[in-house]
Amino acid sequence: MSALQSVMDDTYDAYATFEELEIFTAAIERWDMSCIDELPDYMQIFYRTLLNVVEEIEEEIAKDGRSYRVYYARESLKALARAYFEEARWFNEGYTPTMEEYLPTAIVSTGYPMLSTVSLLGMGDIVTKDTFEWLFSDPKFFRASAAICRLMDDIVTNKFEKERGHVACTIDCYMKQYGVSEQEAVDALNKQVVDQWKDINEEFLRPTAAPMAVLIRALNFAKVMDVLYKGDDGYTRVGKVVKDKIASHFIDPVPII
Repeated sequence: MSALQSVMDDTYDAYATFEELEIFTAAIERWDMSCIDELPDYMQIFYRTLLNVVEEIEEEIAKDGRSYRVYYARESLKALARAYFEEARWFNEGYTPTMEEYLPTAIVSTGYPMLSTVSLLGMGDIVTKDTFEWLFSDPKFFRASAAICRLMDDIVTNKFEKERGHVACTIDCYMKQYGVSEQEAVDALNKQVVDQWKDINEEFLRPTAAPMAVLIRALNFAKVMDVLYKGDDGYTRVGKVVKDKIASHFIDPVPII
């Protein structure tokens, strides 16, 4: 699902026209294969794949009586499309939103809320309908994880994204709203990253409506940012550091004694 999200992100960011995105977003909202003929040819490939993958997941988890979970996966993907479209609208209009406008949308457009939801689909009975309802209530823990993703991503990708034409990011919004320099904005956002980690630590110290295994998923997503986005964009431009880290985990792991 992460690979599909990357394709979807690039479609909204770099390839589709705004008019095409209007049709594309409406098709995702409807979630119906009959919409496919309304889309440009290159979008049809993605749309068909997206619906088929989710259908295959539903067929698999239905064997254990858990098909209800797919509703939450679909809704999280629809929310992601709406967030991407809102950012595309801002870019199309040349609009720089306030931080209060930007962050709720930009946190969803990280993909973390969607990925967190999808990551629970195959878990056992420890995950219930109440768990998904809790997740959809925008709990502080998951919001902090997604905020870390958004802030760290924007800090290291700002210049590259501007070169190819991109919606205003957290840095732009902060600079405009508070009348500060780019470096001052970066310093303030780095402090917010620290504060979000404090929120995550705080949530681990008290009971929540979700089991610990679910919290660990969000924690791991936040930790990924320290691997891929600390100082550079290791996701878009994979270099030696990221390759060595992947190799150390999956190719040359430390032997267990």
